Amino acid sequence: MEGKAGPAPEVSVRVVRLGSSRQPGEGLRIGTVRRPPRGIRKAEFASRNYFDVWFPDLAPTAATIARLKSGGDRAWTAFVRRYRSEMARPGPSRLLDLLAALSRSADFSVGCYCEDETRCHRSVLAQLLRERGAHFARG
Repeated sequence: MEGKAGPAPEVSVRVVRLGSSRQPGEGLRIGTVRRPPRGIRKAEFASRNYFDVWFPDLAPTAATIARLKSGGDRAWTAFVRRYRSEMARPGPSRLLDLLAALSRSADFSVGCYCEDETRCHRSVLAQLLRERGAHFARG
């Protein structure tokens, strides 16, 4: 006799600052940065709260990051436009689709080192994942 299935477990993706304390239920931490943390041994990336998996394929290119050097709203707008263009390419686009799909069945987090999330690619990455239907943690 088949039992009645209960509600699906609540799973989601979180957007975090790499190196910050992990939150309960955060799951696997994915570093979407071009370079691993300096001065930290690879074996310590996870234990020091940087990331469990390094995923530079979703980081902005050096040329795109250079657009932020001048600062200001115009530079940020140019950065966002260029980063979105990079993420629209077939490889990154498929990776975003994969992460959005995984957010429906597993807890994980994506992140970067930047202190200010509002001027960091991770805020744009979160938008891109939302556009693909990713489930995000509340709060």
